[in-house]
Amino acid sequence: MPNPVIRWQIVSPEPNKASRFYEKLFAWKLSTANGLGYRELVNGTGRGVDGGVWPAPPDKPGLVQLVIEVEDVDETLLAAVKLGAQVIVPKSVLPDGDTMAVLLDPTGLSFILCQLRSRS
Repeated sequence: MPNPVIRWQIVSPEPNKASRFYEKLFAWKLSTANGLGYRELVNGTGRGVDGGVWPAPPDKPGLVQLVIEVEDVDETLLAAVKLGAQVIVPKSVLPDGDTMAVLLDPTGLSFILCQLRSRS
């Protein structure tokens, strides 16, 4: 199946509290050892999709986002906008070399496009 969901993330007004909750409830491994201080949660089973927690913008509610892998962020971004999506975080390159953009679908739900850097 093309364009798989490769990650999920919770955007929370209390990211430390949220990440500790899921760490303890499900015995997931919590790590902030990355360039952005992202609270990564890994289930360690080799099954399912891992994710993490970001802080919510001030005065905004929490939400869950899906991260969808695409071959070309630019191409998919243009197609999404033509279908009624709105770009809320323009294309950017992350410290690990992956490229991402955050959009709202036509119903107002946010999602992330992610083009993985070549890891060969």
